[in-house]
Amino acid sequence: MPSAPGSGFSGSVSLKYVKLGYQYLVNHFLTILLLPVMAAAALELVRLGPDELLSLWRSLHLDLVHILCSAFLLVFVATVYFMSRPRPVYLVDYCCYKPSPSFRVPFTTFMEHIKLISNNEKSLKFQTRILERSGLGEETCLPPANHYIPPSPSMEAARAEAQLVIFNAIDDLVLRTGLKPKDIDILVVNCSLFSPTPSLSAMIINRYKLRSNIRSFNLSGMGCSAGLISIDLARDMLQVHPNSNALVISTEIITPNFYHGSRRDMLLPNCLFRMGAAAILLSNRRREASRAKYRLMHVVRTHKGADDRAYRCVYEEEDDEGHSGISLSKELMAIAGEALKSNITTMGPLVLPMSEQLLFFFRLVGRKVINKRWKPYIPDFKLAFDHFCIHAGGRAVIDELQKNLDLSPRHVEASRMTLHRFGNTSSSSLWYELAYIEGKGRMRKGDRVWQIGFGSGFKCNSAVWKCLRTVKTPTDGPWDDCIHRYPVHIPEVVKL
Repeated sequence: MPSAPGSGFSGSVSLKYVKLGYQYLVNHFLTILLLPVMAAAALELVRLGPDELLSLWRSLHLDLVHILCSAFLLVFVATVYFMSRPRPVYLVDYCCYKPSPSFRVPFTTFMEHIKLISNNEKSLKFQTRILERSGLGEETCLPPANHYIPPSPSMEAARAEAQLVIFNAIDDLVLRTGLKPKDIDILVVNCSLFSPTPSLSAMIINRYKLRSNIRSFNLSGMGCSAGLISIDLARDMLQVHPNSNALVISTEIITPNFYHGSRRDMLLPNCLFRMGAAAILLSNRRREASRAKYRLMHVVRTHKGADDRAYRCVYEEEDDEGHSGISLSKELMAIAGEALKSNITTMGPLVLPMSEQLLFFFRLVGRKVINKRWKPYIPDFKLAFDHFCIHAGGRAVIDELQKNLDLSPRHVEASRMTLHRFGNTSSSSLWYELAYIEGKGRMRKGDRVWQIGFGSGFKCNSAVWKCLRTVKTPTDGPWDDCIHRYPVHIPEVVKL
């Protein structure tokens, strides 16, 4: 017989409340267990009365020496505990570079330049198909050197781009925080493909006349996930050096990396990568806690470089005609999935509620003991995080993570809109996404943010931040003139 109308709905509702009841029971097990014990103890104390309690205290025969020794032991244990705890790392504020409208590259402009540069009809059609399905919008930007026909990737032009994006981001951060050059104790810069001499970190030190004893680091060749590697390095330095500030710069310089050949796997970066940079101020100073936006909770890094497939899936090389560029393997998404699986296996126990960890454990044991065909249980990370910042490497990357982590369209909205407005800005994309969430006024005190980045090597790195105060909708920043237009509908294919 057909089921009664609404029986399926009522069943799903019942199942939902069963799951919610299970989560509440497991996550508050200790509280539920301790409440009756505490109630029984309180009732017993009331029953005994003050006279019996006083006689019980006197029967312990405690003298002054015992009391002083106990107090000393308590103070000693408390001191050791507080001294051994890791220093808190605060994100005071951050700023993202906002390109000038004159740098914008609409689809028609991009394709017109490609037609004038290349006479290969197959390459032109391939790049047209990529752009149509890329998820990029009409306002993404390329540096001035890439607007020439043909592009002029000189060392001077690359330095000019680096100075433009990095100095603008730092200037905005200084203006917003009141940061002074003498207050910067640690400097970490990451840029994967442009590594000049002197380094980019030296360029910053020279421009802002930073102290001679500053601890500076310049990371290169680490791909789009290098931003979180820089955060991890800065965190480690802040654990060693008390009362310090760390300035982290994440960028990718596009100028010297335009590919002039016709290999399809090397043409993809031309279509996806755009200019951008972010400057982040971290601190372990207690007085910064009152104005800091976030506190760094966890950083988990996964490196799959021991596997040859993973090592070569994002690879800088020359084609048969001698043109250098970055090749992206067809196996990239599969390798990224494997790296993500390893990363969340480590991250899960740090952030997931006990209810999800038990379900994961029971399913794992069931697959080993009962039936190997059981599907592995994918934890519900939506119970651990309020916001997700997934590296805007491309539409396929966002689609794959949304599917694997069972995220809603709202959870990946910041990533999709960042890709649409700014393109793939490499390691800085995570900060444009965070700025989008703030620009929408969604960041509340106590919210947890999960940043996930992928990069060559192959690496998957993630960081967890806890919001320390409700963030007011900023009146400046990369989204200030367009946040009211977002989110926008992004069709599967944009016909050019």
